[in-house]
Amino acid sequence: MEEKKMVTWIDFSISSAYEAKYPGVAFWLTLISGCRPLSDSAGFDQYRRSLLRKMRKRETLAGISRRIDAYDRFFQGFGFECPLPQHLKRTINSGFPRYNLMVDAHFMAEMCAGILVAVTDLDRIEGGLMLDVAHEGEMSAGMGGRQFITKEGEIVLRDEKDIICVLCQGADEKTKVRDDTHNVLFYAYAVPGIDGTYLKEGLTIAAETMALFGGGDVKGLEVFAGGKSV
Repeated sequence: MEEKKMVTWIDFSISSAYEAKYPGVAFWLTLISGCRPLSDSAGFDQYRRSLLRKMRKRETLAGISRRIDAYDRFFQGFGFECPLPQHLKRTINSGFPRYNLMVDAHFMAEMCAGILVAVTDLDRIEGGLMLDVAHEGEMSAGMGGRQFITKEGEIVLRDEKDIICVLCQGADEKTKVRDDTHNVLFYAYAVPGIDGTYLKEGLTIAAETMALFGGGDVKGLEVFAGGKSV
């Protein structure tokens, strides 16, 4: 059984297994189409510095740290190390890392909102997407040649052929963004205790970044469940 979310810009559903195990735990998606490579590096650097200053404010940083602690506890419950605490420490000390515009937007969204975000190439997704709960021992071909083997109850995102992301382990190789990616899909997972409004905050940053500096068109910014605040 699955529940369809009636939107026009993406084929997405939530399984009944997810709804039963993680009731009200939010998930957000945003699509930015027609993106191009970064051209205004100076403007982008100024934009990044502005976001970093806001993120480093004491009250803002305290909230980000609390939310990242919630993700860390969730990861530990499945026996995995959450990358967010180390990313936050590095960002506080050294600023946002630089890779490419799409990955940079992903990191800024994570760190400014204190949430877990993934970025993918929409055109490499095969069929519709489903937010689901894994069975023990399912496999996914992760980035960099890693092999993910799921544990019972892990949160996963599937297309019609493969698991494309395991929340506690990472995203797949198939749908990763590349230099020729034009239609960029960001998605954000909550875990129990994380309010969905923070997912919206983070994905809004990602979408605005791609629109401002990649010339993309924001097609949608949509929540698919609720959530409780931290």
